[in-house]
Amino acid sequence: MPEIKVTPLGAGQDVGRSCILVSIGGKNIMLDCGMHMGYNDDRRFPDFSYITQNGRLTDFLDCVIISHFHLDHCGALPYMSEMVGYDGPIYMTHPTKAICPILLEDFRKITVDKKGETNFFTSQMIKDCMKKVIPLNLHQTVQVDDELEIKAYYAGHVLGAAMVHIKVGSESVVYTGDYNMTPDRHLGAAWIDKCRPDILISESTYATTIRDSKRCRERDFLKKVHESIERGGKVLIPVFALGRAQELCILLETFWERMNLKAPIYFSTGLTEKANHYYKLFITWTNQKIRKTFVQRNMFEFKHIKAFDRSYADNPGPMVVFATPGMLHAGQSLQIFKKWAGNEKNMVIMPGYCVQGTIGHKILNGQRKLEMEGRATLDVKLQVEYMSFSAHADAKGIMQLIRMAEPRNMLLVHGEAVKMEFLKGKIEQEFSIDCYMPANGETTTVTTNPSVPVDISLNLLKREMGLGGPLPDPKKPRTMHGTLIMKENSLKLVSSEQALKELGLNEHQLRFTCHVQLQDPHSDADTLHRIYTHLKSVLKGYTIQHLPDGTVIVESIVIKVSSSAEDSNTKVLLLSWSYQTLIYNGLLPGG
Repeated sequence: MPEIKVTPLGAGQDVGRSCILVSIGGKNIMLDCGMHMGYNDDRRFPDFSYITQNGRLTDFLDCVIISHFHLDHCGALPYMSEMVGYDGPIYMTHPTKAICPILLEDFRKITVDKKGETNFFTSQMIKDCMKKVIPLNLHQTVQVDDELEIKAYYAGHVLGAAMVHIKVGSESVVYTGDYNMTPDRHLGAAWIDKCRPDILISESTYATTIRDSKRCRERDFLKKVHESIERGGKVLIPVFALGRAQELCILLETFWERMNLKAPIYFSTGLTEKANHYYKLFITWTNQKIRKTFVQRNMFEFKHIKAFDRSYADNPGPMVVFATPGMLHAGQSLQIFKKWAGNEKNMVIMPGYCVQGTIGHKILNGQRKLEMEGRATLDVKLQVEYMSFSAHADAKGIMQLIRMAEPRNMLLVHGEAVKMEFLKGKIEQEFSIDCYMPANGETTTVTTNPSVPVDISLNLLKREMGLGGPLPDPKKPRTMHGTLIMKENSLKLVSSEQALKELGLNEHQLRFTCHVQLQDPHSDADTLHRIYTHLKSVLKGYTIQHLPDGTVIVESIVIKVSSSAEDSNTKVLLLSWSYQTLIYNGLLPGG
């Protein structure tokens, strides 16, 4: 039986370093190629030696697909293609292709120029890597080669994020990347059609969470920011340059306007201008409201939010600062945090998920003394708040996607093992399908049962409907009788008359005969009449005829009686019947 193999090189029972290998129909596909925010050593990148110990990856991979521009999904791409070696096609959407190199370069600057790390990709490597990228449009089927095809679907989450449907022959896999089933202030909700894949590979960041209403969360966020400003405190909101940043900027901008607040709001990244430029460029990827508003004004040009200069961090008085990156693991957000951490008037609001090992994760878990670089200790006195504006699907959203796609099997990645285990049980219970959650380096093998598509002739369908009886249930399989013919590599179920006609054959009828002897002293006619009477009494639902030429017919069976030449008391019954069979017994699925 054919089978599909899935091996996470990263994001197996873990969040970060997403990289999943899929083997389907003789093809090998790498889904995402991310880095881990929680490590600064070799564990930062996926272990590509799993694919090959030596030699380039080009010989082993048919294509690489990147779901979106977050570094935990694309951060290892230049390392993989330029340092390990891969020259094959890399697929991603247009917005991801535009934004990915900017984030990679920003990350390279922090890692190499500021921290002085070696064994890292260069600016030129980023450019060379991006030359291998082939952009995808939503809902466009792309033929990677003669057998492998891929199709992208809208995933919400961030600008340009896509789920991808991978198909080889009749086998298929859907990979979600990161997705959000709830529309927000600047993006729509994820959507996929009822493609019924063999495996749905889904992220499970919030596997056990069912989030409260968005409106409550927004109100709570604004209240906390406002209270902190009122008592003269400074509010730090660590964000990634694209996604939650725009979401929360729109929220604060409208609140400041409504409340006529004067405290300054800053955005600390040179990426903002570029980010907003791409939002304008890819406006069709945003939600309906922003597309409509965009005609009158640009929702991403802010009146109250100004560019940040690092000297502003020491200014007296209240302020709100959006700073990157979002997990406080490096960069400007960490610098500002160090300056403001010692004052209890100040506040840090973490609006998204933080990976283990980052400062963000530590303070959210209540750590109040942090060991920084150079063994210095930082006392955390400011208020720490967590408010989920994360654009990941929660447990309800994951279940919703399963109902939408109707997969035959489920596989969870990009989540914590304990939470995954809980969701796995829920999925298996509710949908009666197998659910897998492999760890990094562990292979899940799923045996597929490929369906063979068969066309059915209209005449055969009409005849079937004409037989009467209740109308078929479109959700249940239905048995059809006909002749299966193969023409130009396609199969068709037709009536036997049509099959003979299409194949230019004459109809022949086979008849079988046998002789049965019995003892009866009566005449031949008498014996036959008694057989006729007996059959009439036992075969009540059948048509039985006694013909003048001395034969009895039961449906297509003919019975004749004659006496034996040697003994007139021995009767010989001649039985003759035509050959009947169902040449094909096929299933006609509903719909």
